Amino acid sequence: MTTTRDPITELKLRANAIRQGIIESLVAAGSGHSAGSLDMAEVFAALYFAVLRHDPKNPEWAERDRLLLSAGHICPVRYSAMAEAGYFPREELLTLRKFGTRLQGHPERTLLPGSESTSGPLGEGLAQSGGLALAAKMDRKEWRVYCVVSDAEEQCGLHWEAMLFAAKFQLDNLCCIVDRNFIQIDGSTETVMPLEPLRAKYEAFNWHAIDCDGHDFVALLAAFDEARSTKGKPTVILANTMPGKGVAFMENDFLWHGKPPNREQADEALRELRDDAARLQAVR
Repeated sequence: MTTTRDPITELKLRANAIRQGIIESLVAAGSGHSAGSLDMAEVFAALYFAVLRHDPKNPEWAERDRLLLSAGHICPVRYSAMAEAGYFPREELLTLRKFGTRLQGHPERTLLPGSESTSGPLGEGLAQSGGLALAAKMDRKEWRVYCVVSDAEEQCGLHWEAMLFAAKFQLDNLCCIVDRNFIQIDGSTETVMPLEPLRAKYEAFNWHAIDCDGHDFVALLAAFDEARSTKGKPTVILANTMPGKGVAFMENDFLWHGKPPNREQADEALRELRDDAARLQAVR
């Protein structure tokens, strides 16, 4: 008799595998961003394995949904999710930030099939996404645009101009996902440059706003469904996350925003993640 795990458990295992890939790539690179990459594992697992219309064997498929990572510094989570989905071999994760690699320290559109934009300067992604979403509307296409942004990125003026643009053109095929982890390289977002009340600000700009637990797959999938069914305005999902999620010694510590683990720390993190995976695999 064969048994099948429920879909949520499968997604949890995907998120765990993505986290392991993040740790492996960061320690191999010797540089990179840990906290934000780890805390978005559930969001990227949901996107690549439950939400997006995409084809790893045909990454330039014309009818694919477009996923832009505006917060390019957390690209280890996107690369790990793409490897898990079959865009390239998992072993390639170990080339992160190496000279000549396709896996640059920020996504490079012309190097990596399936990467829709080149990102680096924060604040640009939503503007690019709005342009793509308007193009889809003009061409009467059904594909959707998803844009992942950091919360501190919303300290950039261009992001707010893009919010105005998306509302003006009623881009209901656009969904912005905010990594609301409350940290940036110098500390708390609310100390450096307060963002709250963030939901009210989006709503004042005529966006549909959804708050959800960014580590709860049931909540995330419901939020993406709600975004798809919302008409006449763009949607923002404020995904409340814990920086460094899944690795106990990194959790809620802003100092891990912009640094990788050393070999000893990586081994500890991987042991913890593999133990968690074993517990999930025991679920039937």
